[in-house]
Amino acid sequence: MNIHDDLRTTLRAGAVALSVLLAACSSGHAPTPAGGSPRADRTPARAPTGNASAEEVAAEKRGDVDCPADKPTAPAGTPVDDVLGVRPGLTYEQAAHLVLCANPLLVISEENDRGFNFPTYGQKLRQAFTARFAEPRVQKTSRQIIQEMERDATARGMNAVRHDMKPGQSKWFVSTMGMPGQEKVIAVAREEWFDAGRNPTMDSVQQALVGKYGAPSRQDGSSNYRRLVWIFDPRGRQASETSPLYDQCSGIADPDGSVNLSPDCGVVIQAYLYGQRDNLALAQRMQVGVVDQAGGYAAVSATEQGLAALDAQRRARQVQDASKNAQAPSL
Repeated sequence: MNIHDDLRTTLRAGAVALSVLLAACSSGHAPTPAGGSPRADRTPARAPTGNASAEEVAAEKRGDVDCPADKPTAPAGTPVDDVLGVRPGLTYEQAAHLVLCANPLLVISEENDRGFNFPTYGQKLRQAFTARFAEPRVQKTSRQIIQEMERDATARGMNAVRHDMKPGQSKWFVSTMGMPGQEKVIAVAREEWFDAGRNPTMDSVQQALVGKYGAPSRQDGSSNYRRLVWIFDPRGRQASETSPLYDQCSGIADPDGSVNLSPDCGVVIQAYLYGQRDNLALAQRMQVGVVDQAGGYAAVSATEQGLAALDAQRRARQVQDASKNAQAPSL
Protein backbone atom coordinates (compact mmCIF):
# COMPACT_ATOMS: atom_id res chain seq x y z
CA MET A 1 0.00 0.00 0.00
CA ASN A 2 1.14 3.56 -0.56
CA ILE A 3 1.76 5.31 2.77
CA HIS A 4 0.33 8.53 1.42
CA ASP A 5 -3.12 6.96 1.12
CA ASP A 6 -3.67 7.23 4.86
CA LEU A 7 -1.97 8.35 8.07
CA ARG A 8 -1.87 4.75 9.17
CA THR A 9 0.14 2.29 7.14
CA THR A 10 -0.63 -1.37 7.69
CA LEU A 11 1.90 -4.12 7.20
CA ARG A 12 -0.09 -7.22 6.40
CA ALA A 13 1.07 -10.42 7.99
CA GLY A 14 1.48 -13.64 6.12
CA ALA A 15 2.28 -17.12 7.29
CA VAL A 16 4.61 -18.36 4.54
CA ALA A 17 8.07 -19.42 5.77
CA LEU A 18 10.75 -19.88 3.10
CA SER A 19 14.12 -21.60 3.36
CA VAL A 20 16.36 -18.65 2.58
CA LEU A 21 19.05 -17.66 5.07
CA LEU A 22 20.49 -14.26 5.88
CA ALA A 23 23.65 -13.06 4.27
CA ALA A 24 25.61 -12.09 7.37
CA CYS A 25 25.72 -11.38 11.09
CA SER A 26 26.99 -8.25 12.74
CA SER A 27 30.04 -10.11 14.09
CA GLY A 28 31.33 -10.77 10.61
CA HIS A 29 30.52 -14.48 10.82
CA ALA A 30 28.00 -15.29 8.14
CA PRO A 31 25.24 -17.89 8.51
CA THR A 32 25.37 -19.37 5.01
CA PRO A 33 23.38 -22.10 3.30
CA ALA A 34 24.80 -25.58 3.50
CA GLY A 35 27.40 -25.93 0.78
CA GLY A 36 28.16 -22.21 0.75
CA SER A 37 26.73 -19.38 -1.32
CA PRO A 38 26.04 -20.45 -4.93
CA ARG A 39 28.16 -18.63 -7.50
CA ALA A 40 27.27 -17.88 -11.09
CA ASP A 41 30.06 -20.16 -12.35
CA ARG A 42 29.03 -23.30 -10.51
CA THR A 43 25.98 -25.45 -9.98
CA PRO A 44 24.22 -24.66 -6.67
CA ALA A 45 24.64 -27.32 -4.01
CA ARG A 46 21.75 -29.71 -3.62
CA ALA A 47 19.52 -29.38 -0.59
CA PRO A 48 20.40 -31.93 2.12
CA THR A 49 18.35 -35.11 2.03
CA GLY A 50 17.77 -38.04 4.35
CA ASN A 51 16.55 -38.20 7.91
CA ALA A 52 18.10 -35.69 10.30
CA SER A 53 17.49 -34.49 13.83
CA ALA A 54 16.37 -30.94 14.58
CA GLU A 55 19.90 -30.17 15.77
CA GLU A 56 21.38 -31.44 12.51
CA VAL A 57 18.90 -29.46 10.43
CA ALA A 58 19.68 -26.31 12.44
CA ALA A 59 23.41 -26.82 11.96
CA GLU A 60 22.93 -27.19 8.18
CA LYS A 61 20.89 -24.00 7.89
CA ARG A 62 22.58 -21.71 10.43
CA GLY A 63 26.17 -22.00 9.24
CA ASP A 64 28.86 -20.29 11.32
CA VAL A 65 27.24 -18.07 13.96
CA ASP A 66 29.42 -16.43 16.60
CA CYS A 67 27.51 -16.16 19.90
CA PRO A 68 26.77 -14.36 22.12
CA ALA A 69 25.81 -11.39 20.00
CA ASP A 70 26.36 -7.80 21.10
CA LYS A 71 23.21 -6.12 22.37
CA PRO A 72 23.21 -2.42 21.44
CA THR A 73 21.41 -0.40 24.10
CA ALA A 74 18.75 2.23 23.58
CA PRO A 75 19.91 5.87 23.80
CA ALA A 76 19.76 7.41 27.26
CA GLY A 77 16.42 8.94 28.15
CA THR A 78 14.41 6.75 25.79
CA PRO A 79 12.03 3.97 26.83
CA VAL A 80 13.21 0.37 27.06
CA ASP A 81 12.16 -0.95 23.65
CA ASP A 82 13.84 -4.29 22.97
CA VAL A 83 12.82 -7.94 22.82
CA LEU A 84 15.86 -9.96 23.93
CA GLY A 85 18.06 -7.18 22.60
CA VAL A 86 16.31 -6.78 19.23
CA ARG A 87 15.02 -3.24 18.99
CA PRO A 88 13.99 -0.64 16.39
CA GLY A 89 16.99 1.02 14.76
CA LEU A 90 19.25 -2.03 14.60
CA THR A 91 20.52 -3.10 11.21
CA TYR A 92 19.10 -6.17 9.51
CA GLU A 93 22.35 -8.02 10.23
CA GLN A 94 22.47 -7.03 13.91
CA ALA A 95 18.90 -8.19 14.46
CA ALA A 96 19.52 -11.48 12.65
CA HIS A 97 22.61 -12.16 14.75
CA LEU A 98 20.73 -11.52 18.00
CA VAL A 99 17.83 -13.75 16.97
CA LEU A 100 20.09 -16.63 15.97
CA CYS A 101 21.96 -16.38 19.26
CA ALA A 102 18.68 -16.50 21.24
CA ASN A 103 18.54 -20.28 20.73
CA PRO A 104 20.78 -22.74 18.84
CA LEU A 105 17.74 -24.37 17.20
CA LEU A 106 16.44 -21.15 15.62
CA VAL A 107 16.78 -20.79 11.85
CA ILE A 108 16.03 -17.63 9.90
CA SER A 109 14.07 -17.24 6.68
CA GLU A 110 13.80 -14.09 4.61
CA GLU A 111 10.13 -13.13 4.53
CA ASN A 112 9.02 -12.09 1.06
CA ASP A 113 5.25 -12.04 1.64
CA ARG A 114 5.11 -9.27 4.24
CA GLY A 115 5.94 -5.99 2.61
CA PHE A 116 4.78 -2.45 2.07
CA ASN A 117 3.26 -2.00 -1.36
CA PHE A 118 5.20 0.73 -3.12
CA PRO A 119 7.30 0.68 -6.30
CA THR A 120 10.83 -0.69 -5.84
CA TYR A 121 11.85 -0.27 -9.51
CA GLY A 122 13.49 -3.67 -9.57
CA GLN A 123 15.53 -3.08 -6.41
CA LYS A 124 15.76 -5.90 -3.86
CA LEU A 125 14.52 -4.78 -0.43
CA ARG A 126 14.78 -6.94 2.67
CA GLN A 127 11.54 -5.94 4.37
CA ALA A 128 11.29 -8.71 6.97
CA PHE A 129 12.55 -12.03 8.25
CA THR A 130 11.10 -14.78 10.41
CA ALA A 131 12.75 -17.28 12.71
CA ARG A 132 11.48 -20.63 13.94
CA PHE A 133 12.82 -23.75 15.59
CA ALA A 134 14.31 -26.26 13.18
CA GLU A 135 12.25 -29.43 12.84
CA PRO A 136 13.59 -32.95 12.27
CA ARG A 137 13.75 -33.96 8.62
CA VAL A 138 11.89 -37.21 8.08
CA GLN A 139 11.67 -38.91 4.70
CA LYS A 140 8.05 -40.04 4.31
CA THR A 141 6.48 -42.57 2.00
CA SER A 142 3.62 -41.60 -0.28
CA ARG A 143 1.26 -43.51 2.00
CA GLN A 144 2.45 -41.60 5.07
CA ILE A 145 2.01 -38.27 3.28
CA ILE A 146 -1.56 -39.16 2.26
CA GLN A 147 -2.42 -40.29 5.79
CA GLU A 148 -1.06 -37.03 7.19
CA MET A 149 -3.13 -35.00 4.72
CA GLU A 150 -6.25 -36.98 5.70
CA ARG A 151 -5.64 -36.29 9.41
CA ASP A 152 -5.20 -32.58 8.69
CA ALA A 153 -8.40 -32.48 6.65
CA THR A 154 -10.33 -34.25 9.42
CA ALA A 155 -9.01 -31.83 12.03
CA ARG A 156 -10.02 -28.84 9.91
CA GLY A 157 -13.48 -30.30 9.38
CA MET A 158 -13.94 -30.62 13.14
CA ASN A 159 -12.61 -27.09 13.77
CA ALA A 160 -9.89 -28.55 15.96
CA VAL A 161 -7.49 -26.00 17.47
CA ARG A 162 -4.04 -26.69 16.07
CA HIS A 163 -1.00 -24.66 17.06
CA ASP A 164 2.17 -24.41 15.01
CA MET A 165 4.44 -24.48 18.05
CA LYS A 166 5.30 -26.90 20.84
CA PRO A 167 6.13 -26.26 24.51
CA GLY A 168 9.67 -24.91 24.83
CA GLN A 169 9.70 -23.35 21.35
CA SER A 170 9.66 -19.74 20.19
CA LYS A 171 9.21 -17.89 16.90
CA TRP A 172 10.04 -14.37 15.68
CA PHE A 173 9.00 -11.80 13.13
CA VAL A 174 11.24 -8.81 12.44
CA SER A 175 10.12 -6.00 10.10
CA THR A 176 12.83 -3.88 8.47
CA MET A 177 12.94 -0.93 6.09
CA GLY A 178 15.57 1.14 4.33
CA MET A 179 17.47 1.44 1.08
CA PRO A 180 18.96 -1.83 -0.25
CA GLY A 181 21.71 -3.00 2.08
CA GLN A 182 20.81 -0.34 4.67
CA GLU A 183 17.59 -1.84 6.08
CA LYS A 184 16.91 -1.28 9.78
CA VAL A 185 14.42 -2.74 12.23
CA ILE A 186 11.10 -0.94 12.65
CA ALA A 187 9.19 -3.69 14.50
CA VAL A 188 9.80 -7.02 16.21
CA ALA A 189 7.45 -9.65 17.67
CA ARG A 190 8.25 -12.87 19.52
CA GLU A 191 6.11 -15.73 20.84
CA GLU A 192 7.32 -18.19 23.47
CA TRP A 193 5.68 -21.38 24.69
CA PHE A 194 6.83 -22.32 28.17
CA ASP A 195 8.25 -25.79 28.82
CA ALA A 196 5.66 -28.38 29.82
CA GLY A 197 5.70 -28.92 33.55
CA ARG A 198 7.69 -25.71 34.13
CA ASN A 199 4.99 -23.15 33.42
CA PRO A 200 5.40 -19.89 35.38
CA THR A 201 2.42 -18.21 36.97
CA MET A 202 0.57 -15.53 35.04
CA ASP A 203 1.35 -13.08 37.85
CA SER A 204 5.10 -13.76 37.75
CA VAL A 205 5.26 -13.23 33.97
CA GLN A 206 3.33 -9.99 34.29
CA GLN A 207 5.66 -8.82 37.06
CA ALA A 208 8.69 -9.60 34.88
CA LEU A 209 7.24 -7.53 32.02
CA VAL A 210 6.53 -4.58 34.32
CA GLY A 211 10.02 -4.93 35.79
CA LYS A 212 11.53 -4.50 32.34
CA TYR A 213 9.23 -2.04 30.57
CA GLY A 214 7.75 -0.16 33.55
CA ALA A 215 4.13 0.46 34.45
CA PRO A 216 1.93 -0.15 31.38
CA SER A 217 -0.18 2.58 29.83
CA ARG A 218 -3.12 0.21 29.79
CA GLN A 219 -3.94 -3.38 30.62
CA ASP A 220 -7.00 -5.54 30.09
CA GLY A 221 -7.98 -9.09 29.27
CA SER A 222 -10.35 -11.87 30.25
CA SER A 223 -10.27 -15.07 32.27
CA ASN A 224 -7.75 -16.79 29.97
CA TYR A 225 -5.51 -13.97 28.74
CA ARG A 226 -4.00 -10.64 29.77
CA ARG A 227 -2.88 -7.75 27.58
CA LEU A 228 -0.39 -5.06 28.58
CA VAL A 229 0.42 -2.04 26.40
CA TRP A 230 3.07 0.66 26.78
CA ILE A 231 2.37 3.69 24.57
CA PHE A 232 4.82 6.51 23.91
CA ASP A 233 4.64 9.59 21.70
CA PRO A 234 7.37 10.34 19.11
CA ARG A 235 9.31 12.28 21.78
CA GLY A 236 9.44 9.28 24.11
CA ARG A 237 6.81 10.48 26.59
CA GLN A 238 4.45 7.81 27.89
CA ALA A 239 0.78 8.36 27.07
CA SER A 240 -1.83 8.52 29.82
CA GLU A 241 -5.56 7.79 29.65
CA THR A 242 -6.23 11.44 28.86
CA SER A 243 -3.91 11.44 25.85
CA PRO A 244 -5.45 11.16 22.37
CA LEU A 245 -2.78 8.54 21.65
CA TYR A 246 -4.21 6.24 24.31
CA ASP A 247 -6.81 4.74 21.95
CA GLN A 248 -5.08 5.63 18.70
CA CYS A 249 -1.75 3.81 18.94
CA SER A 250 -1.70 0.01 18.72
CA GLY A 251 1.23 -2.37 18.89
CA ILE A 252 2.22 -5.81 17.67
CA ALA A 253 2.74 -8.91 19.81
CA ASP A 254 1.76 -11.84 17.60
CA PRO A 255 4.51 -12.80 15.09
CA ASP A 256 1.67 -13.66 12.68
CA GLY A 257 -0.06 -10.33 13.28
CA SER A 258 0.09 -6.96 11.56
CA VAL A 259 1.86 -3.67 12.21
CA ASN A 260 0.26 -0.22 12.10
CA LEU A 261 2.43 2.83 11.43
CA SER A 262 1.43 6.40 12.20
CA PRO A 263 3.57 9.56 12.37
CA ASP A 264 1.61 10.58 15.47
CA CYS A 265 2.64 7.55 17.56
CA GLY A 266 6.06 6.70 18.92
CA VAL A 267 7.23 3.37 20.35
CA VAL A 268 4.44 0.98 21.29
CA ILE A 269 5.16 -2.19 23.25
CA GLN A 270 2.47 -4.84 23.57
CA ALA A 271 2.33 -8.16 25.39
CA TYR A 272 -0.21 -10.96 25.62
CA LEU A 273 -0.17 -13.69 28.26
CA TYR A 274 -2.26 -16.83 27.76
CA GLY A 275 -3.16 -19.19 30.60
CA GLN A 276 -3.30 -22.96 30.53
CA ARG A 277 -6.71 -24.44 29.85
CA ASP A 278 -6.71 -26.65 32.95
CA ASN A 279 -5.17 -23.99 35.23
CA LEU A 280 -5.56 -20.37 34.18
CA ALA A 281 -3.21 -19.22 36.95
CA LEU A 282 -0.31 -20.75 35.00
CA ALA A 283 1.00 -19.23 31.78
CA GLN A 284 1.03 -21.40 28.67
CA ARG A 285 2.57 -18.87 26.29
CA MET A 286 3.63 -15.25 25.96
CA GLN A 287 3.77 -12.83 23.03
CA VAL A 288 5.78 -9.59 23.18
CA GLY A 289 6.35 -7.04 20.45
CA VAL A 290 7.76 -3.55 19.85
CA VAL A 291 7.08 -1.15 17.00
CA ASP A 292 8.47 2.33 16.38
CA GLN A 293 5.52 3.81 14.53
CA ALA A 294 6.82 7.29 13.73
CA GLY A 295 10.29 5.96 12.93
CA GLY A 296 8.88 3.22 10.76
CA TYR A 297 6.57 5.63 8.95
CA ALA A 298 9.49 7.94 8.20
CA ALA A 299 11.65 5.01 7.04
CA VAL A 300 8.99 3.76 4.61
CA SER A 301 8.48 7.27 3.21
CA ALA A 302 12.22 7.92 2.87
CA THR A 303 12.82 4.56 1.20
CA GLU A 304 9.99 5.09 -1.27
CA GLN A 305 11.36 8.52 -2.19
CA GLY A 306 14.95 7.26 -2.35
CA LEU A 307 14.09 4.44 -4.72
CA ALA A 308 12.12 6.81 -6.94
CA ALA A 309 15.11 9.17 -7.05
CA LEU A 310 17.45 6.32 -8.03
CA ASP A 311 15.14 5.31 -10.83
CA ALA A 312 14.90 8.92 -12.03
CA GLN A 313 18.71 9.04 -12.16
CA ARG A 314 18.76 5.78 -14.14
CA ARG A 315 16.30 7.14 -16.68
CA ALA A 316 18.26 10.40 -16.97
CA ARG A 317 21.46 8.44 -17.68
CA GLN A 318 19.66 6.45 -20.36
CA VAL A 319 18.57 9.67 -22.04
CA GLN A 320 22.12 11.03 -21.81
CA ASP A 321 23.58 7.85 -23.28
CA ALA A 322 20.99 7.89 -26.03
CA SER A 323 22.17 11.31 -27.15
CA LYS A 324 25.62 9.81 -27.76
CA ASN A 325 25.00 6.26 -28.87
CA ALA A 326 21.47 6.06 -30.20
CA GLN A 327 20.87 4.77 -33.70
CA ALA A 328 19.73 7.45 -36.12
CA PRO A 329 16.33 6.87 -37.74
CA SER A 330 16.21 5.88 -41.40
CA LEU A 331 14.23 8.49 -43.26
